Amino acid sequence: MATIDYDYKIDVIRDKIEEIGASNVILQFPEGLKVDAMDVADRISEVVDDVNIIIDADPCFGACDLADNKVNHHIDLVVHFAHTPLPIKTECPTLFIEAYSSADVEVPIKDALSSLDDNVKTIGLVTTTQHIHKLDEMISLIEDEGYIVKLDNGMGTSQAQVLGCNFTSIKNLDVDVIIYVGSGDFHALGVKLFTKKPVLLADPFTGKSRDIEAFYDKILRVRFARITKAKEAKSYGIIISSKKGQLRFDLAISLQNLIKKHGFKAKLLNMDYISPDRLLPFDLDAFVMTACPRIAIDDSAMYKKPVLTPGELEIVLGIRDWDDYQMDEIIIHDEQT
Repeated sequence: MATIDYDYKIDVIRDKIEEIGASNVILQFPEGLKVDAMDVADRISEVVDDVNIIIDADPCFGACDLADNKVNHHIDLVVHFAHTPLPIKTECPTLFIEAYSSADVEVPIKDALSSLDDNVKTIGLVTTTQHIHKLDEMISLIEDEGYIVKLDNGMGTSQAQVLGCNFTSIKNLDVDVIIYVGSGDFHALGVKLFTKKPVLLADPFTGKSRDIEAFYDKILRVRFARITKAKEAKSYGIIISSKKGQLRFDLAISLQNLIKKHGFKAKLLNMDYISPDRLLPFDLDAFVMTACPRIAIDDSAMYKKPVLTPGELEIVLGIRDWDDYQMDEIIIHDEQT
């Protein structure tokens, strides 16, 4: 398989550094692109003079997780790769570089189309930031096979774009099947949960497609088990993140009140980097995640005690039906200050 390259737009970064006269620049990569961090830093250093390039080595979970308040106030510019901006006020200038992927979308899309039944007429199409620049090509590939393609704009996302915590671009599409162009199961899982439609994952990095039904069933079984175990809980820790794009303080307070109303104990825990060992000191039976929605799902097996989403807590407390299960979302409507 051909090597996959990403467009890091070194010239755009250079121009921004020169425009604002930045002396100290921090580079922020998602985990999957950190292997390129050293090379990107070297390439930037080659085209600018007397600039300190700092690589942010902490985990990065998305545009909700910016490095704009790091290294006190010595940073002049944050360069954040592989995500598009959210309407969040930053502490210093922040440049978003989408890091578009060169991966081929034709082969996996055609593989997905070859598996469709004859009764499929309409297809919903979604993808992520790394492949959104090839959206027109994706549409043409599908339409050339005689299908009708339907797209929608999300709240805070561009047309056909989904985030790990925002699936609004797909919720209202009346289609027979949805094709998600990207890698990893989580985004496709969210699409499935919100639409209840058949979802095919067309992976540009493997050149193959797959139906996510089996993965969907597996995850639902795991979540059902966590919810069942949590029904024995008498005390809850409600996890709050101070990261601007993940901060849902009012939700946390309302969940605390809800838990107490049902006769249980609830404590608020502020925690920006969440891991099983950091929960060990707290003698609580279960936890509710108001920070990144992916933590409760992706890392479920790591935690000995149930870690629930707000919607799952409602199921535990009997105010939401299991049949109404949905993925948790963080939708930012207005700029946060």
